[in-house]
Amino acid sequence: MAIALVGLPGAGKSAVGRRLGARLDLPFVDTDHVIEQRIGCSIRDYFEREGEIAFRDLEQAAIADLAAQPHGVLATGGGAVLREANRQQLRDHFHVIYLRSSPEDLFRRLRHDVKRPLLQVADPLGRLRELHDARDPLYRETAHEVVDTGRPSIAMLVNIIVMQLELAGIVAAGTPPEEPSD
Repeated sequence: MAIALVGLPGAGKSAVGRRLGARLDLPFVDTDHVIEQRIGCSIRDYFEREGEIAFRDLEQAAIADLAAQPHGVLATGGGAVLREANRQQLRDHFHVIYLRSSPEDLFRRLRHDVKRPLLQVADPLGRLRELHDARDPLYRETAHEVVDTGRPSIAMLVNIIVMQLELAGIVAAGTPPEEPSD
């Protein structure tokens, strides 16, 4: 079984993915961590030094490698859907869930985060709105399911996702619900 999470930076792909993997007893992989292991530095440093195109090339290679043996829960980077090859790999090899968040919700979560290179701008909320407008159609094209993140806890989001996976026949019905601990 292979599940991939897509969405804007800060939508909760890593946090939800980690908990979803634990809940379904599946390994969790974050493409950003895979890339950082390969390059030996932070994505932010690499992004600043080599530029976005070089980073997107690494991201595409990582997604292709992970799609070759899909198993578990995969959290993708926010821009993974920008390349057609990535959208195709994800859609063909994973059950893709789009964690949809409004730019305002994301801004509230990320306003103090200095690790995200695309948000280190004078108007981060404006930047999030631009990213949402540009990427939302790509996330929707890639995803098999859309889950609005809004304000639910991580535990609630995991429960919602598991219910959708049960309805889609991806996981067996009756998986016990996650207890809220957030």
